[in-house]
Amino acid sequence: MRKWILIIVVIVIGVIVYNYIYQKHRNISEENPEFIMNVDEIKNQFLSNSLDSEQKYLNKILEITGNLSEFNSKQLTLDQMVFCQMKDPLNLSLKKDMVLTIKGRFIGYDDLLEQVKLDQCIIIN
Repeated sequence: MRKWILIIVVIVIGVIVYNYIYQKHRNISEENPEFIMNVDEIKNQFLSNSLDSEQKYLNKILEITGNLSEFNSKQLTLDQMVFCQMKDPLNLSLKKDMVLTIKGRFIGYDDLLEQVKLDQCIIIN
């Protein structure tokens, strides 16, 4: 009897561990943003206290509006402050200084470059 209980417990623990490790991937484009702001707002927060801001936004969906300062086929930068790694290749009809709203997952803050880093970004407008 103890052998069967032990086998059942091991199977249940195995299923729980398997489901934890192999979770469904997030689809950032379908999720609603948890924070909506412009580049100046997020810049001020990180310049005043980067550690608290990083903990507040880590792995959260952000929607940020700013001027396009740099871009190539897979990434763009808003106002030299928000670096976005795109989910899909960019449309090359973009122009420098265009106002864009992007949505992406916050993955960290680069102290050296003073940039907010987002991945899986999409352009909203």
